[in-house]
Amino acid sequence: MPRIGAMRFAISLPQFCTDGTFDGDAFAAYATRAEELGFESGWTQEQALGAMPQLSPIEVMTYAAARTTRLRLGCSVFVTTLHSPVHLAKSLATLDQLSRGRLEVGVGTGGRRERTFPAFGVDPDSYLARFTEGLRLMKTLWTADPVTFSGDFWRLDGASMQPKPWQKPYPPLWYGGSGSLALRRAAREGHGFFGAGSSPTARFAEQVRVVREALTEAGREDDGFRIAKRAYVAVDDDPARARQRMNDALARIYDGRSATIESAAVTGTVTEVAAGLRDIALAGAELILLTPVYEQAEQMERLAAEVLPSVTG
Repeated sequence: MPRIGAMRFAISLPQFCTDGTFDGDAFAAYATRAEELGFESGWTQEQALGAMPQLSPIEVMTYAAARTTRLRLGCSVFVTTLHSPVHLAKSLATLDQLSRGRLEVGVGTGGRRERTFPAFGVDPDSYLARFTEGLRLMKTLWTADPVTFSGDFWRLDGASMQPKPWQKPYPPLWYGGSGSLALRRAAREGHGFFGAGSSPTARFAEQVRVVREALTEAGREDDGFRIAKRAYVAVDDDPARARQRMNDALARIYDGRSATIESAAVTGTVTEVAAGLRDIALAGAELILLTPVYEQAEQMERLAAEVLPSVTG
């Protein structure tokens, strides 16, 4: 498995239906090939509303689980504030059982500026309280039986949820976020922190510093806590073409251009992309989620054959 020190690599799973139809054979070939190439895990994203034709993460992970045997499967991140915690806990426990314990779960609040809160009946002023209580309820459903729970948003009286997740006590929880409070929350409560693909490497390095300080304060330095980052990547012998294609794709994904987001992407020749990934590793990432945004299968092959040996060598 490619790594630099304790470094490992993951790959994004195809979720976009560019022509409005899903190609199951191509997806299966991609997932099995990712497993053959030694990637530790395959990851999805969540975007319930948006102009991009993006498939839902749980269903994509379930399909990938049926087509692979070793590849771990994750979502970075579920905006759990927008979900019913009972339904989400049930779906994730089911997927963990179907995959025989290969599930990783990324969670995030969506932030105060989450534009879709009204579409889900969520009061923006209560998003953090809903996030905190919802995760507490999910953990309780995964570990206790029966469940009696009295919160501000959800209540259960002697309820039961079976089966529990395959992994005990539940799948690893990765926390997303960028502000100091979110980073410290990740260090207190999570199994790992997942830096966003939209965060430039220098900003990610500062986030890692805050997380590590919080881990020390919580006495969790040796607790197995992991740090990861998504990296949007494009490798091309023509650096200008790679940058243009990347910027065009990011503008579609994020509904508009952003100099900050574009600067976070790693593009260019094999040498340039390898250097960018090394910088992310040196900033503190122990797992890098490689996220090609076009020609995903071809990009995955080039990354595995040409780029990663230069990063890990």
